[in-house]
Amino acid sequence: MGRAYVIEQVEQEGGKPTRTVELRDLDDAELPDESVTVDVEFSSINYKDALVLTGKPGVVREFPMVAGIDLVGVVAESSDPDWNAGDRVALFGDGLSETRFGGLSERARVRPDALVRVPDHVSSAQAAAIGTAGFTASLCVLALEHGGFASGAVRPGGLPVLVTGAGGGVGGIAIALLAAAGFEVAAATGRVDELGDALRELGASSIVDRAELSEAGRPLGSQRWAGAVDSVGGQTLATVLSQLEYGGTVASCGLAGGSDLPTTVMPFILRGVTLAGVNSVEAPRAAREAAWEHVTSALDLDILDRLTETVSLADAVDAAERVLSGSVHGRIVVDVRA
Repeated sequence: MGRAYVIEQVEQEGGKPTRTVELRDLDDAELPDESVTVDVEFSSINYKDALVLTGKPGVVREFPMVAGIDLVGVVAESSDPDWNAGDRVALFGDGLSETRFGGLSERARVRPDALVRVPDHVSSAQAAAIGTAGFTASLCVLALEHGGFASGAVRPGGLPVLVTGAGGGVGGIAIALLAAAGFEVAAATGRVDELGDALRELGASSIVDRAELSEAGRPLGSQRWAGAVDSVGGQTLATVLSQLEYGGTVASCGLAGGSDLPTTVMPFILRGVTLAGVNSVEAPRAAREAAWEHVTSALDLDILDRLTETVSLADAVDAAERVLSGSVHGRIVVDVRA
């Protein structure tokens, strides 16, 4: 038995469903029938977690559900030959907190194919700080480095690579990974004065006010960027596509600014740009392992530590409210044992 944030959906008078969020004891018998049992040490608070923990719709698809899209801990029991008791493991996405019980729980049973090993040089808290945000950022950087059809991979030494949503977890880790690989990085944020110094510390060489990207412009603009990591979507993504150089690539992983894409085919057929979609939730095992090896080997863990705040399990809801208010910069790790 261990504590967990359990989400239930109840029908109120009039038929309108509401969701309850309760930190309660969860018996092992309530856990799913999977082959690996994990004693969870850390989770984290991402935007999806913030929605779930404040009772908002849009993420959880089955009830009851345990919150938490990230999970880091130690294998307690395993009937799978790839995993043994005592192994340090992490799991990101894979339907956690949507269709599978998540990581804001002291015990979890999970699919073996979704797990990755935590290397010796990375602490469990650091693995949780990397989390889905870092895992997604790593997939995005790898997508840029694989490149598109016209001119191949995005390489250091040319035009800057733009990171939108730079104040978020994906954006911050993407900046650090790109800078470590030798790219000139431009960071776009709506909090230029507040976050400029912090983004430069991560490795950004220039700061772009997101207002420059949020207005509709010409179908093809000046070629400003070799590539981009975009977590915003909407008009911002459309503007970025119009400003890519010939053969450039955008790795698209979010829709904070909207799910629509008001663009034309001109960037694609006249400049040969590539729009690469990144979905960390459904990433297959080979992609998970490649992205995890990349981020844990390339990311400066001292920078990660400076980006990270740790809260107790009981304080996770308060942290979620701060995430939704937009007052958080960096990563929030949850010590599930505290």
